[in-house]
Formats: sequence, C-alpha cells, structure tokens
Amino acid sequence: MKEPRRIGIVGLGAISRFYLAAIERSPAWRLTAVCDISAGRLLPHRDQRPVHTGHRAMLARTELDAVVVTSPNDTHAAIAADALAAGVAVCVEKPLATRPEDAEALVAAAVERDVCLFTAFHRRHNREIAALRRTLESSAAPAGMTIRYLERIEDHIGQDAWYLDPQRCGGGCVADNGPNAYDLARLLAGEVGVEHAEVGRDAHGVDRRATVRLRSRSGVPVDVELDWSYPGEVKDVTVRLTDGSVHTADMLRGFAEFKGSLWHEYVGVLDAFERAIHAGADHGGDGLAALALTEHTYRLTRSPAASTRATAPEAPNR
Repeated sequence: MKEPRRIGIVGLGAISRFYLAAIERSPAWRLTAVCDISAGRLLPHRDQRPVHTGHRAMLARTELDAVVVTSPNDTHAAIAADALAAGVAVCVEKPLATRPEDAEALVAAAVERDVCLFTAFHRRHNREIAALRRTLESSAAPAGMTIRYLERIEDHIGQDAWYLDPQRCGGGCVADNGPNAYDLARLLAGEVGVEHAEVGRDAHGVDRRATVRLRSRSGVPVDVELDWSYPGEVKDVTVRLTDGSVHTADMLRGFAEFKGSLWHEYVGVLDAFERAIHAGADHGGDGLAALALTEHTYRLTRSPAASTRATAPEAPNR
C-alpha cells in the first residue's frame, strides 16, 4: 500500500474543519503541517505537527506533496502561486482568485510546471447531485434548469468577517456562492455563458441578491438564484426535461445538522484532488471558468449599457 501524501492546510477558518475531518479519515492523506496568522487557531495543533504563521515558512521548512488553501479569498492567488513555484500540488477553495488575470497566471504556472491546480467545488460531491447526474445520463435532454443558493451569510461565516468585505471576498454573493452554482451549471449542462444578470446591493455596496440567466452551447437556459439575506437555507437544483418530467436535487436533504452535508462533500473533494494529482491532468481550468462567469456577471451589472447576450466561452486548459 502506497504511503499517504503529505498535506498542509493554509487557513484555519470556518471551512477548515471539514478538510481536517476528511484528511483524518482518509488513508490517502497525512496532515503534515498547518498555517494560520492566528496563534489561537494554531494552538490545538502545536503538540501534533509543525505550525506556521506564514505559508512561505511552511513551504520552506516542511516537506509537502500538497496544500489546501482555505484562507480569505484575496489571498488565494499569492499562496497558490508560491506553492506551485515550490512544485507542490494545490487545492484552492473557490474562487481560484478574486481577479481573472491572477487566475490566468496561476493556470499558466500550473501548466508550465505541470503541477496540479485543483479548485474545491464541494457541491459536485454532494450525494443528491451525484444521483441527479446518474438520472440525467439515461433521461431525455434537459429543457431548462434552476439552481438556487439561498442563505443568510452571517449564519455561515463564524468569525470570518472578511466575507462581508468586498475587497477581500472579491464581491458578495456572486463572488462567493456564484462559483459553486456556475460549476454545477457547467457540470450538468456543459459550457455556459452569461446571458442576463440582475444584482441587488446593500448600503455598503455588497451584492446580497442576484438572479443570473445562463445559456448552454446547446441552448439550454439555466436560471441561477443567489441570496445572502435568506431566512434559512436552500441549496437545490431543478432540471426540466424535454419529455416534461422534472427532477430535483436538494443538496441539504437528509442532513439535520447545520452544514451537515459538507462532511461528506469534503471527503469527495479530497478524493478527487488525490485522483487529479495521480492523473496529472488538472491545471485549474474549472476554477478559471467559474471565475470568468463571475466576472462576466459583475461586468453586466456594473454597466447598464453592456450587452446582456453572450456566447459560451471556450473551455480553458485543465
């Protein structure tokens, strides 16, 4: 049996606990180091493994095969770039970066060095989404699709207040939840383009609500609904088929615990990351594609005179 891959985590905020649990239960990984600027967050790890307050020190002083980047969104690009330069495979929480040019530079670096650059779209690994995909494989063609991502963001972020800072987050609900919804659209409908978008912002300029119409290359409309002010939580996908049937995947079905679905989804993320490293084929294309759709959404809503029609982009190099 092969030795587990040595993995480090950069950022011990709200999402890191799901990675930590997934690593602990996986024979494919061994947690080798952790990094966070907060001494308090590092404290539980100090007697078990090396801890660092800077990712460059961690990369320089610890032999790693891979890193998970789950720090604030505006730090993703710099940390991932340093890991790629060190020849270390990278799993980045979405979004891959907050600016398309940074994401493009990361993809170019991953291709040049032939190092895995993987974006963690955890909803891909939800069991209800997996069941929906199996159903669609043997069904009539899709005629339309709706993806809803509704929540009250303050209920989800814990102490990670950076989510509500547009500069650090990259925006609001479109920047943070949009990539997950857009990735599901690409997963279920193929390559898509942004056709129309409307965004509602609060007094601080944070987009709290958005409705986005995507369209696939084959003409299937995909309606995306995002909401950061919803009283509760809804995460689902509804697909209408050409034969008139309707199929829905409720990503929260069967999970009474708040965020309970994430435990199995992040097991799926790390399994997929390990397979991507082994295959040597993932150089960040999915993350770049989702970020391009996010940027196009913002571009349409920032400029009222901009065209609301768009063709689906070419799929980036993965």
